Amino acid sequence: MRVKEMHPLCCISLDNPSTADHHSPSPLPTYPPPTTATNATRTFAGVLYKWTNYGKGWKSRWFLLRNGVLSYSKILQPETLAAGEDVRFIGDVSSGRLKHLDTCGSSRRHMHHKTVGIVHLKVSSFRESRSDDRRFYIFTATKTLHLRTSSKKERVAWIEALASTRNLFTLTRLNQKPSNISVSTERLKNRLIEEGTSEVLIKDCEQIMLLEFSEIQEQVKLLCEERSNLLDTLRQLEAANIEVEASGVPEGEYQLRQQEFSDLHRGKYSEWSTTESSDDVEKQELEEASEDEETDFFDTKDCFPGESMSCGCMDTELKSQPDVMAESGDLQIERRKKLPDPAEKEKGVSLWSLIKDNVGKDLTRVCLPVYFNEPISSLQKCFEELEYSYLLDRAYQHGKEGNSLERILNVAAFAVSGYASSEGRHCKPFNPLLGETYEADYPEKGVRFFSEKVSHHPTLIACHSEGKGWKFWGDSNIRTKFWGRSIQLDPVGVLTLEFDDGEVFQWSKVTTSIYNLILGKVYCDHHGMMHIRGNREYSCKLKFKEQSILERNPRQVHGFVEDGSGKKHATVFGKWDESIYYINGITNVKPKDMGDANLLWQRTLPPMNLTRYNLTYFAITLNELTPGLQEKLPPTDSRLRPDQRHLEKGEYDMANAEKLRLETRQRMSRKLQENGWKPRWFQKDGEDGTFRYVGGYWEKREEGKWDDCPNIFGEFSKEINGSISRS
Repeated sequence: MRVKEMHPLCCISLDNPSTADHHSPSPLPTYPPPTTATNATRTFAGVLYKWTNYGKGWKSRWFLLRNGVLSYSKILQPETLAAGEDVRFIGDVSSGRLKHLDTCGSSRRHMHHKTVGIVHLKVSSFRESRSDDRRFYIFTATKTLHLRTSSKKERVAWIEALASTRNLFTLTRLNQKPSNISVSTERLKNRLIEEGTSEVLIKDCEQIMLLEFSEIQEQVKLLCEERSNLLDTLRQLEAANIEVEASGVPEGEYQLRQQEFSDLHRGKYSEWSTTESSDDVEKQELEEASEDEETDFFDTKDCFPGESMSCGCMDTELKSQPDVMAESGDLQIERRKKLPDPAEKEKGVSLWSLIKDNVGKDLTRVCLPVYFNEPISSLQKCFEELEYSYLLDRAYQHGKEGNSLERILNVAAFAVSGYASSEGRHCKPFNPLLGETYEADYPEKGVRFFSEKVSHHPTLIACHSEGKGWKFWGDSNIRTKFWGRSIQLDPVGVLTLEFDDGEVFQWSKVTTSIYNLILGKVYCDHHGMMHIRGNREYSCKLKFKEQSILERNPRQVHGFVEDGSGKKHATVFGKWDESIYYINGITNVKPKDMGDANLLWQRTLPPMNLTRYNLTYFAITLNELTPGLQEKLPPTDSRLRPDQRHLEKGEYDMANAEKLRLETRQRMSRKLQENGWKPRWFQKDGEDGTFRYVGGYWEKREEGKWDDCPNIFGEFSKEINGSISRS
């Protein structure tokens, strides 16, 4: 075996790739461009870290790239390298590290160690990670390899090696000329002459043979072209599949992008560069367990592009939301599509330092950094659940036309749709201050919304919304249970929906659990029974199925619409993060029934370039100060909260300072409440009833007089401080 280059790096722990960059004594030399035939045909070998699952994390594997095939195994296999082979080792191949790999397998030397995985680069693609300069991905039609090097330069070397192999495939296909295939008739002619065959007969035989061969030649040429086209198509589909999965491209837009992907092999976009394409594949977050591990760990949903169920109303249902602009005049508010660019680079947070610095302290006095927050408050998050308010407009219209069944079905879809925005949202909203408010006036949706924090202990948020022919209100309180690796959130309170014709529906939210707080990717699940009770003909019971570790089809919702006697009239099913369907009558929802399914609701696709907060397009607008709005807002509105505004702008140091100041003030709220503080815009409906909106806010807004509203985001006055200290 002939080694062309050896790059000495100090040995590092195989189980901790994150420490590699800090121990490299000398940088790797720059590799030559991967365009020469020598470089393309060379064999590459080295150790890479491969993601296995959330139980075992990153594991070192021996990788070998030879003749367009990338293979990997759990231990070093010297027999795979032929003597005298032109091999380039990438990364640390010092004797100590090779010995470590050999030692790992020496205890099992009597066992037969086979190659764990093989990837054919001819029908695969690869990408660099934008967020981690040591990580890259290899995509095949059936799996994704998440790989990590010990340093940035090692990744460059591996990417160049992969690119050189792909370039070789391209050149090979271009150099194929099946039309040059020829056949010689000299031996046949000589043999016929020896037999004394006449020259005329020999020429006739020669013509017959050439004619037959020409047909075979055309067939071979056609087969070669089909093979080349098939390989190109596989590469294009693979690239398209990656883009569609990562960015959530609708099926209708997929055709528009096919031409874009068809230019990949012509160099329009570099398949392995991150300069022309967003690294949305990061959002997959290592979701698939590798095939070389025995244990499967569930993390996130199995979602494939174009996956949908056929339904009778699909073509009309996806046109848009109902047109509420007609009665709102021609007012069209331009709302933003993205958050402001961060002014500072966000700093990571050491959980260990956070715990160490607060050991023995009162937890109520610990101020968590804004790193754990998203730039909206709980008041605004209440309004986020009305993103699909068009379902209530549609329900009102159905009831007006006498179709009570369609009304309850749309109400059920609305109750489920409020959970869709929780997908991928791992940061917590800001906890409002006592008396903090939030208004939302969306004439393009035909909706007005108002909320207020009405109690600090227990924490209660009340909200009220009005739309086209309906009113929606409720208050929310959450009981929390900590189970070590997870948190269980049990909502307390009733949500009420009332239509102008007097029909009322009430329901409570289901339990939310947040998993993997200590190890793995954090994700949430909603589970339990939701009973939507109506005061007239129909009610609906929906079961949010709790997902298990081995669940292959998570986030399922299934239920029935019943009348007063308990007779079932319709089956409702779907996923709370995707879509909801219904079928008339009772069914177990088997695949053969999908043709009769009717779409009620489908989630709006998230932005293509997601931030760390994973906000939807609608959530991005919640904290926006549109032109002329700030002058109309009371000093208690969440949009004016300074720490939240600084976080949205990416001013993290100022956001932390303001959050500390406001939380210090917030600790005085309990004493204020005990001294007789009452909410300004809501009043409790009875001793154990729901907080109801008392009115007057929008009228005060028209007047523009907020003298009786305290500046809760400012400094406490001496009078207030004195009254608190005396209490």
